[in-house]
Amino acid sequence: MDKITPMPIGIEFYKEMITKGYYYVDKTLLIRDLLAYRNKVTLFTRPRRFGKTLAQSMVKTFFEKEVLPDGTVADNSVYFQGKKIMYAGEEYLKHMGQYPVIFLSLKSAKQPAYEMAYEKICDNIAGEFIKHSYVLEGNSLFPGQKREYCAIMEKTASVSEYATALYFLSKCLEIYHNKKVIILIDEYDVPLENAYFNGFYEQMVSFIRSLFESALKTNESLEFSIVTGCLRISRESIFTGLNNLKVVSVLDKSYAEYFGFTQDEVDNLLKNYGIAYKKDEVKKWYDGYVFGSTEVYNPWSVINYVSDIIHKDTNFPKPYWSNTSSNSIVRELIENADEIARCELEELVDDGTIEKPVHEDVTYEDVYASQDNLWNFLFFTGYLKTVDKKFKSDKIYLSLKIPNREIRSIYRDKVTEWFDNKIKNENFQGLVTAFEDGDCDKISDIITGQLMDTISFYDYKEDYYHGFLAGLLKHNKKYFVKSNRESGLGRYDLVLKTRRIRQGRAFIIELKVAGSIGGLEKGCKNALEQIEKFHYDSELLNEGYTNITRYGICFYKKECLALKS
Repeated sequence: MDKITPMPIGIEFYKEMITKGYYYVDKTLLIRDLLAYRNKVTLFTRPRRFGKTLAQSMVKTFFEKEVLPDGTVADNSVYFQGKKIMYAGEEYLKHMGQYPVIFLSLKSAKQPAYEMAYEKICDNIAGEFIKHSYVLEGNSLFPGQKREYCAIMEKTASVSEYATALYFLSKCLEIYHNKKVIILIDEYDVPLENAYFNGFYEQMVSFIRSLFESALKTNESLEFSIVTGCLRISRESIFTGLNNLKVVSVLDKSYAEYFGFTQDEVDNLLKNYGIAYKKDEVKKWYDGYVFGSTEVYNPWSVINYVSDIIHKDTNFPKPYWSNTSSNSIVRELIENADEIARCELEELVDDGTIEKPVHEDVTYEDVYASQDNLWNFLFFTGYLKTVDKKFKSDKIYLSLKIPNREIRSIYRDKVTEWFDNKIKNENFQGLVTAFEDGDCDKISDIITGQLMDTISFYDYKEDYYHGFLAGLLKHNKKYFVKSNRESGLGRYDLVLKTRRIRQGRAFIIELKVAGSIGGLEKGCKNALEQIEKFHYDSELLNEGYTNITRYGICFYKKECLALKS
């Protein structure tokens, strides 16, 4: 068996990616663009699992003057041999291995209480101090600086000392190396999102603001900084007065190809693994994101799909990205949707578009303040893409669309979950009683009312209505509900029958879909004729049921009509 280059599933560190021989999609020209643009502080916002941490790790590996435990300096150029950056020109390569680098990930701050989240951040800060503890050697630092350094490293420092720790560390590193410092902060918004949902947002905002302001705003030891996260947080909440901040969101054309896979990169990946014939399937499921004007694939989903295909763990595409998060924001939107939002969701799931104004500067406190903020949150976190932009009334408006089949499956799953929970908490005895009483007007009104109050998809086909009506009836405690069972010369749609046969009751329900509102009555009559023609009552009669009522129900969009025989 030929050796297969492993897929880098869950690999976030560049050195590990290269040394262990994982398949790497070369994004090293990000380094060239960072040097060319020369922004002091760059904030990249991209959806989760789009390679932000790997990019930060790659940047760290390139620029870092890494002092090893024995005091020697590592030669990190070995990790870039054959990579695109090596052919970009000497003006870029001269920066390789020249800077002390501070790398801080805030991912571990996702904790249920402020004290735990704060402690995790302090752990990571202390880890960076330990890594650079060589600065304590010699006389480059004053005794007071050494005491403060040791206190932070040993986790005995005060809150105020941790709040300015990145500034202090960069100052110490500049003194030692006589070189300004690069600060990389990954997953910066994780502690903020987590704090909001766990009720300690203000405490966390206060600490993060102090940490960032001291490190990024008034830090003369700073060469440049890169910050990454999923969502742009307003300057007023975190980046107060940080005038040197360049935000690169999914709306910007710059750096667009460095997060996610381009079409050429996916084509090469599929070709290398001998599955180029899967190109159309991969495109339908995992393509469709637009960063600036560049269309990109979800890298997490693509590498998981390729891995499963080549190892024969599946023959079909799966929603890999949806399994990496609770998708709570989609659930929140669905559960709190008013009539307008429900119609917009139906339009999206039906492959349509909606138009919304852009609100880039949001806080987590603002997310649920309006439906527009929720739509913006979904857009910036990868659940929607833009297909068009307009400028009107001094605002940018985006035409938004679901990117691909993978994301559409998330919406559909959450709608189905919401509907199931909704009907569990409602009493539909009135609908059952209407079937018992033969009250076709009431049956029609109840079902129509529920259709009006729900979120529909599947283009209003018969399968959708079948599942919808079965869902309304399945929690009743008086009748069994059976569907699509063979009886007579065909398959009926739905049957309700009592547990007892003697003196029991049964209902046969056949469904139709009309092409217009005027076709509802004809559809009901056709359904009743089908019940008779194909003897759908044969199974019930053989079981011993004698009290059988037959219903034809026809739908047109969210209108319903019921007739009986």
